[in-house]
Amino acid sequence: MNPVSRFFRKLTMKPQGMTIVIAAFLPIFAIVSMFPIVASMIAHFNTDPDAAAKVPLMVTAPGLTIAILAPFAGWFVDTFGRRRLLLICTFFYGLFGTLPFFLDDLNHIFASRLALGVCEAGILTIVNTLIGDYWDNESRRNWLFLQGVIGPFLASGVILMSGLVASVRWNGGFLVYLVAFPIYLAMLVFLYEPQGRATHDEAPTAPAGEKARFPLGAALGVGALTLFSAAQYYVFIVNGSIAFGEVGVTDPAAVAKMSFLPSLFVILGALLFRILSGRSNGVQLGAFLAILGIGLAAIGLARNPGEMIVGLAIQQTGAGMAVPSLIAWAQTKFPFEHRGRGMGIWTGSFFFGQFISPALVHQASGATGSMQGAFVTAGTASLIVALAALGMGIARGKTPHGAPNPA
Repeated sequence: MNPVSRFFRKLTMKPQGMTIVIAAFLPIFAIVSMFPIVASMIAHFNTDPDAAAKVPLMVTAPGLTIAILAPFAGWFVDTFGRRRLLLICTFFYGLFGTLPFFLDDLNHIFASRLALGVCEAGILTIVNTLIGDYWDNESRRNWLFLQGVIGPFLASGVILMSGLVASVRWNGGFLVYLVAFPIYLAMLVFLYEPQGRATHDEAPTAPAGEKARFPLGAALGVGALTLFSAAQYYVFIVNGSIAFGEVGVTDPAAVAKMSFLPSLFVILGALLFRILSGRSNGVQLGAFLAILGIGLAAIGLARNPGEMIVGLAIQQTGAGMAVPSLIAWAQTKFPFEHRGRGMGIWTGSFFFGQFISPALVHQASGATGSMQGAFVTAGTASLIVALAALGMGIARGKTPHGAPNPA
């Protein structure tokens, strides 16, 4: 058996890890599963003059709820524990996720999506907290890498399933959320409540007998960089089709075909994260921001579809490194007592970055006169922050004796 096969076999034999990897994908369902049914929902509610605006907002509504509530979810996690809250959130995620299948009022569906976001805030915060609780730094890298590899395949499967059931009934795509219930059962069987500080905890610790103070400075740093990175991460996701239109590709089907192969480069990004995971956090963060920035700038400077595809492949590589690099870094900043709050701040910052990204890009496109100009602006900003992170990582990458020292 080759080393890669042994690596994946070792990971898949750990039921806790596989349960968490799959559970971490649940919040992605909220957007991915909706893409195939947006048009059919708008057509179904054609008597509502605002349907064309309400349906897309219905798709993104959970993200705004997560951005607002995740920091508070972190407090609940630290106060009341991980496992019980995760089970509650996952059960009601399945309930609220499938509820629109039985509704025929757009406002009621919108409300159910907001409730779904409450559950997602809890799931994301707790799953990211448990990754820090269950494993040491090396094992965390392995599981985050596996998430990055499996994610694109799960997304493709969800889109396919949602499209198939939506072809039978206009709101059939909401049945995809039933997958939460077998995941709930797996959590019930395999996950356990971590007890106290783990021996592998790398975050700053308090003296024996004292409770560690909440690392406010670290939390502000995590929130700021995560907010910036998430805004960059969503630049292409939200505005890519407009950028393609500026090089002459206006047919949505043609955009989808041209984007398919470059989108697989997220897997290369996950692999690069694993290769660099032994380096300091500054180097990891700087690398993903640099690659992401180069890709965004290349998309902005492209003058034909071929150049656009090359830029997109680079951008997707950086995107594949983004989430695991940010999570791995954030988890080293918070001790066990405060990890829930810390990862709640991370989750809220990431989804608030998702929320503000379109507005920032709109302002940049207005200032530069084109969407591609906005991509160049975003890429330049990413490169500037990347250089700062790389500089800090290199400066802190060695102790006076030359031993590695994570930054």
